[in-house]
Amino acid sequence: MVRLSRSTVAQIALVGVAAVWGATFVMVQDAVAVLPVLSFLAYRFLAAAAIVAVPFRREVKALGAAGWRAGLLMALFLTAGYVLQTVALLHTTAANAGFITGLFVILTPMLAAALLHRAVDRATWTGAVVSAVGLALLAGVGSNWHPLGDALALGCAVAFAAHILATDAGVRHYPVGGLLVVQLGACGLVCLLGAIFTGHFEFPRGATVWSALLVTAVLASAAGFWVQSYAQRHAPPARTALILASEPAFAGLFAVTLQGDRLSLLSWIGALMILTAILVVELLPLLRAQASQP
Repeated sequence: MVRLSRSTVAQIALVGVAAVWGATFVMVQDAVAVLPVLSFLAYRFLAAAAIVAVPFRREVKALGAAGWRAGLLMALFLTAGYVLQTVALLHTTAANAGFITGLFVILTPMLAAALLHRAVDRATWTGAVVSAVGLALLAGVGSNWHPLGDALALGCAVAFAAHILATDAGVRHYPVGGLLVVQLGACGLVCLLGAIFTGHFEFPRGATVWSALLVTAVLASAAGFWVQSYAQRHAPPARTALILASEPAFAGLFAVTLQGDRLSLLSWIGALMILTAILVVELLPLLRAQASQP
């Protein structure tokens, strides 16, 4: 019997998470064609919050007022990101949305430089230039140009970058599990209230919607966040970054194979440039750090 190390198990789990996250672009696009966006997000995140609240209930109690404020700030950007991403899927292809959303990897250090006055290294500037060209080729050429949807997806990437910065600040001082419950719950509640007040609250119906809710709430949200936390304790940082950076590639793969999305040659070149930029920004600093260790 072959025994797998914790590091190997963690890396296998990460591949699964990246694949699930990539697949959700197609699944969510099909689901919100039936169920209004805010209703879908409300069900998704309230269910995910209920699941993680069970194992992390003690951490929620330990947050205190300041911890709750940190969690709510994270929820603000998380909600903005997922609302923009889900609405974007009504106006662009799943492939475009997946690749453009992946730009949050590059936008995070850029946003940190603008708001927190942190230095931006050469790898990040290079990645920003390469990804900008790639975005122009992917979303700005010929029939693959979807102005509204692609712009919303880019806004989603900015919101996710801000969420990462808010999370970085929060987890330095407060329990991670408690913050996770607060942000997922707050995101779901805001979407629920938005759906009710705008008259778009509906009950789920049909196998397409229920399967998307099951995957996004249980696997992509509750289990996905937990697996990522577990994996980062046992897998090498460079390998973790490499695997998670494959999410846009999975999104494009599922969009092409399951939904029939078609990209032109220039669009494929743009998508590859975005993936390359993401890998450069994620991996190069980590590889340099490892090389400098004795």
